[in-house]
Amino acid sequence: MPELQVFRPFDGGLIKTIPTQNEEDVDAAIGRAHALFLDRDAWLPAHQRIAILEKTAEIMSSQVEALTKLAAEEGGKPYMDSKVEVMRAINGVKLAIEHIPQIKGEQIPMGQTASSANRLAFTQREPIGVVSSISAFNHPLNLIIHQTVPAIAVGCPVVIKPATTTPLSCLRFVEILKEAGLPDGWCQALVCDNTAASKLVSDERVNFLSFIGSAKVGWMLRSLLAPGTRCALEHGGAAPVIVDGSADLDAVVSDVTKGGFYHAGQVCVSVQRVYVHHSVCDEVAQRISEAAKLLKVGDPLDPDTEVGPLILPQEVNRVSAWVEEAKSEGAKVLCGGEKVSDHCYAPTVLLNPPENARVSQQEIFGPVVCIYPFTDKDAAIAKANSLPFAFQAAVYTQQLEDALYTSSRLNATAVMINDHTAFRVDWMPFGGRDASGMGLGGIQYSMHDMTRDKMMVFKSPSL
Repeated sequence: MPELQVFRPFDGGLIKTIPTQNEEDVDAAIGRAHALFLDRDAWLPAHQRIAILEKTAEIMSSQVEALTKLAAEEGGKPYMDSKVEVMRAINGVKLAIEHIPQIKGEQIPMGQTASSANRLAFTQREPIGVVSSISAFNHPLNLIIHQTVPAIAVGCPVVIKPATTTPLSCLRFVEILKEAGLPDGWCQALVCDNTAASKLVSDERVNFLSFIGSAKVGWMLRSLLAPGTRCALEHGGAAPVIVDGSADLDAVVSDVTKGGFYHAGQVCVSVQRVYVHHSVCDEVAQRISEAAKLLKVGDPLDPDTEVGPLILPQEVNRVSAWVEEAKSEGAKVLCGGEKVSDHCYAPTVLLNPPENARVSQQEIFGPVVCIYPFTDKDAAIAKANSLPFAFQAAVYTQQLEDALYTSSRLNATAVMINDHTAFRVDWMPFGGRDASGMGLGGIQYSMHDMTRDKMMVFKSPSL
């Protein structure tokens, strides 16, 4: 793969042809990063890292429009949402700056036994070493921020592999870092195939792996890590929502429509399975389908577009096949259920698909929301918890006790009360459990994971 052609997911048009790297290039990049880490005198002091990131945020803030259009064109997320992503990315850099002064250890008490007398002990947090990051396509700039900036902030050299469908935002961000004064070797981008990228996982010089992508790939990569290499894995889910009979239905309709069809459902915490009390299920299903019909599907560069394309035509075909399967097995299609083009799929609402259908069992990662009626809350919770995935979930109710009861019993890393499952801000802990991943994202949480403790113990008769 000496060159890579990057295409627009909306119409398949060519955006740009870029050079790629091979296995030797990957090995050399790891070698450069490792050499920097081994040279203690080459480490970047905190004040320099702060200055570089401040300049980075300044440059990004001056190029919001260009960064927005680049992300929207290569990733297919509508312009309005891509602009939000760019602003979040800038804020992510600022969050890292704010947390650099919080990189600190603690005093360890001594003198509590005779054998520990005359000693002073404390810990410091040091950079963990070389960070290897493998990213996904669906947030082509903000994911890169989350997988590189924490490493830079704590003083780790980082090597980043963007998704081959969306490498341009990553490459531009690395250019911005260099413009901001980051010395060579501290952040290297590699555009390569999976074979060449394998060393980013298995090489013993890598100290930390950050992976965002499918569970199948992520857990396989974890098995290839060298001894001692730590990791954070962020996979997908099939996010459940439970709607009680007391819920504010206006909020449910608005939130589920946004949370289910944002970025055409290509988000790891997209609303997918909505369990609604039977007394309001028909109304909720009908109103969500009516709202979905009004969403504008089209060119992500059009400021009015609300739902863009799926990343590849084969993903449109996959979603279509899953919906047809559910339909043939008894699901009622309330809206959508068809291709808009080879690149776009209509926002789709399915009522009561079978529990064994793929739309009920696997992550759709497309613009499809499934709605199921329930009469027994505990049965609904059991169905919500029935899959191996566990990421973010949601509960809609006006009853405090119901909110507490349901949220405490849902298997999730985060439960949103009266908000959709796709809610996220960049300073909150974010990540899956069980098959959905391990470790936590969020700027300061990643910074902590990319450091490790070193303890120093002073012995002196003066103590």
